This record gives sequence, C-alpha cells and structure tokens, in this order.
Amino acid sequence: MIMYVPKLRCAAIALAFSLLASPAFAHEQAGVAGGLLSGILHPLTGFDHLVAMVAVGIWGAQLGGAAIWVLPITFPLVMALGGVLGIIGVPLPIPEIVIALSALVLGGAVAAQLRVPFWAAAFVVAIFAVFHGHAHGIELPTAANPLAYGAGFVMATGCLHLCGIALGTFSHRPFGQRAIQGLGVVIAAFGVYFLSVSMAAA
Repeated sequence: MIMYVPKLRCAAIALAFSLLASPAFAHEQAGVAGGLLSGILHPLTGFDHLVAMVAVGIWGAQLGGAAIWVLPITFPLVMALGGVLGIIGVPLPIPEIVIALSALVLGGAVAAQLRVPFWAAAFVVAIFAVFHGHAHGIELPTAANPLAYGAGFVMATGCLHLCGIALGTFSHRPFGQRAIQGLGVVIAAFGVYFLSVSMAAA
C-alpha cells in the first residue's frame, strides 16, 4: 500500500519537472526499470506515446505561427498535471482508449492538414496530454529512481517533439506535403489498431 507522504513527495517531483523542464510521462511497459537510461528508452518503446508525441510536433509545424511552439510546450506541461493525478490516485475514465484515440485524432489532423486556431489545437492536445501523463504517473512512484527516470523521459520526449517539428517543416513543400500527409495516415492507422486492442481488453 502506497502511503500518503511518498505520494506527496512524488507529486512534488512531478511539479518540479513542470517548472524546470518540459516534463512528460508515459505508461508502464513490461521490463522498464527506473533510472536515466530506462527513462530515455521508455517513450521510444511505448509506440502509442511515440507516434502521438511526434504527431504533436508535426501538427504544430503544419499550423505554423505560434502553434509550432505552443503545442509542443502544452503537451508536456499538461502531462505533468496528469502525472500528478495518477500519482495521487485520481481515476480517469477509459485511459487506454483515450490514449489510443490520441494517435488516431492527431494522425488524422496531420493527414488532413487540419487548420484550426492554435488555442483550439492546444486544447485538443491538452486533453490527450492529461491521459498520457496520468498513465505514467501511476507508474512513477514504483520507479527505482523516479528523478533520473523522469529526467530521461523529459529529454526523450523533447527530442520526439523536435523530430515532429522537423518533419512538419517539409509539409510546406509540394512533395514534402504529400509525404507528411501520408505519415499522418500511418499514425492514424496505428491509432485504429491501438484503439481496437484497447477496446478488446476493456
């Protein structure tokens, strides 16, 4: 049984991440231990999180203007809040299904080059970020080294967002635009797969 004080300690760690860096969290994978290296590897081996984080960067680049940095900042910051909710045991409805939907919706937005005000895009991203963060927050108190694990996860997540932004800049070129839209279709297809698996397990 996890005691209240350790929960507050882990919540403080999660809040510190939100102030000191672009924090991010992901859900538990079999065999992933605490520590810096496992924190770095975690979002790279959690494919549902990986494609969603890359899609955030791509969509921000497609929207351009303020969105190119608002979306990649909004996602990890709100994930910190979701992580705290997971740590203190606040339940969220159908979390795995919503995480799967994030890949489907964000991939679809990239494929369609969906044009919305950046605040609306940030709102959509924030909703999904809460669930991604919550899933990781459930695991964080049991990590062997929560601080090192979180630091590694933050670095890897930031790199995924940057990769998405770099890919998204090609959408402003004729050939690149079609290639990036095709990548969005692939991400959305993975989302459909994740969703089918999550619904079957529910």
